[in-house]
Amino acid sequence: MKVRKELWFGLILMVAILVPVAVFMPWGNMSNGHLGLLMLALVVVAIMLGFPTAFTLMGMGVFFAWLAYRSVNPDLAVLQTLDLMVQRAYAVMTNDVLISIPLFVFMGYLVERANLISRLFRSLELALARVPGSLAVATLVTCAIFATATGIVGAVVTLMGLLALPAMLRSGYDIRLSAGAITAGGCLGILIPPSVMLIVYGATAGVSVVQLYAGAFFPGIMLAGLYILYVMIVAKIKPELAPPMPMAERHIDLPASTAKLRECISHRALPGLLGALKGSRNHGVATAEILRQLFVTLLPALAFVAVMALGYRGVTAPVVVDDTSGLQEMGLVQEADSSSGPGGLEEPKAEGVSEPKAEGVEEPKAEGVQEPPQTDGVKEPPARGVQEPPGAAAATPAPATTAKAETAAKPAVEGEARPAPAWFWITLGVGTALLAGFYAIFTFVRLEIFKMLLSSFFPLALMILAVLGSIVLGLATPTEAAAVGAAGGFILAAAYRRLNLGVVRESVFLTAKTSAMVCWLFVGSSIFSAAFALLGGQALVEQWVLSLEMTPVQFMLLSQFIIFILGWPLEWTEIIVIFMPIFIPLLSHFHIDPLFFGLLVALNLQTAFLSPPVAMAAFYLKGVAPPHVTLNQIFAGMMPFMAIQVLALALLYMFPGIGLWLPQVLYK
Repeated sequence: MKVRKELWFGLILMVAILVPVAVFMPWGNMSNGHLGLLMLALVVVAIMLGFPTAFTLMGMGVFFAWLAYRSVNPDLAVLQTLDLMVQRAYAVMTNDVLISIPLFVFMGYLVERANLISRLFRSLELALARVPGSLAVATLVTCAIFATATGIVGAVVTLMGLLALPAMLRSGYDIRLSAGAITAGGCLGILIPPSVMLIVYGATAGVSVVQLYAGAFFPGIMLAGLYILYVMIVAKIKPELAPPMPMAERHIDLPASTAKLRECISHRALPGLLGALKGSRNHGVATAEILRQLFVTLLPALAFVAVMALGYRGVTAPVVVDDTSGLQEMGLVQEADSSSGPGGLEEPKAEGVSEPKAEGVEEPKAEGVQEPPQTDGVKEPPARGVQEPPGAAAATPAPATTAKAETAAKPAVEGEARPAPAWFWITLGVGTALLAGFYAIFTFVRLEIFKMLLSSFFPLALMILAVLGSIVLGLATPTEAAAVGAAGGFILAAAYRRLNLGVVRESVFLTAKTSAMVCWLFVGSSIFSAAFALLGGQALVEQWVLSLEMTPVQFMLLSQFIIFILGWPLEWTEIIVIFMPIFIPLLSHFHIDPLFFGLLVALNLQTAFLSPPVAMAAFYLKGVAPPHVTLNQIFAGMMPFMAIQVLALALLYMFPGIGLWLPQVLYK
């Protein structure tokens, strides 16, 4: 019997795990820590054999927890193990963060069935027709947009496999490039917010999901941009792999009204519509129709004007000066009688400073206590770094405090508008020039494409902004924002006349199925982690890692390499719930931010869906691909995109600001 390559790969991995366990495990003198490591190895092997992940974790955790309790008190082992199961399950049930998972999943399934993605792909396909590799670029952009509406990788890959793969194959695209673009783009859903994986990591590591969402935004955009750049370079260098879209597929039928204006006045939209308003009887086109088309045409200009107006208002807003005249510095006492000292302030007597002479300061040194009008300038107190004799320093904080209070009280700049900076006018000029160039090439055909984008992209973008904006700006918790997104999915499905009992029933069933899988995973991983800690496996791992005396950089590289390797045989859910509880306690020793580590892990786990033999994205695509598209071709197409993921991981590590800048700006 011929064994497939994937099975051979899995068997080799299992042997590579079991042989070291059999050789190096001290079977005659096993401690509880060794039992923990044995449990970890057996769980990985059992999952690779095909056993359900959640129940494998739960079963292994219960059995080895019983062994741990039995080593202490055999009489109470069963009772303590059952108590552990109940406590861990209850802890998962009371985790508020997990409530957002079914809501986000439900939103994704509703959006998928609202038929927005097919319209979005068609409009992007036409809008990017002149870009090299336009179909693959449109596929990646659609996947990135859909990823922000749903974190369900299987749904994105399956839907794009039905929409984009036939179109690319008809246009003569290479099978490997087409499959790679679809699978890589579909996996963006586990990185770009709102991502279920980030919620799972946040709940596992105790990191704010809101900050994870803010931090993952730019890395997700960067990864999608690198994908698009790679496709465009390949299409430019080897046009035979991604030929241009045929002219027949670029054709768009214009409505009768705009077709008439195009023939009679101009092929450009803005001059044509403006000319029709003052033409002979509007050239047979209703004035209301012309005004509607003109409003749509002017939407980019109106949006630009609104943005620049808000920007001008922000940069020229008057400076609000706080009046600090009634405040005093710490340690200074304001006397009621202003004649008691310069400026009405003097050091407390309890400090032992009566007069400057008591410190051994000669009389000429007392010039530091003269009235402010007789000095060359306002002197700062000694704590501000001004060099003065010790005695004078003790006696002269008052004039500086008074002078600063007088300066702060001046209302000269308060209420006065600031002049706009030079960069604002440069931006305005460049934007105006670009807008003029845009309308110079904005034809009636492009107007129809723009209307297609308006009807497909902007409703989805509005819902995404409502969900992500409310989370990132702190207006709502992830759970509340997920509820808004679920309601938005209902509205979109109803607006596009796709909301019926069958769609709702199917979406609810799939949501319940996915949510149950995630929650059982959490219960199983919680029991497994508790058993691993009881056996001392975590302490043994920490002791081993610390004995290596690694630097933080070396630990970071080792941990990410282990996660990258684990992505080949395991899925991201198993890596998060099994191995993150092992890595997270070590971060504090190496002074690594769990937020930054989570962003690296999220970017690294893209490989879990693209790495054979357990590359789920490949199997999703194979299920809807034509028969002549083989699994090996799909695997070969994913390899360049895996290399891009490694490059993106290196860029994020070298430039942490890509992920940390937005959370620091918004929350610190």
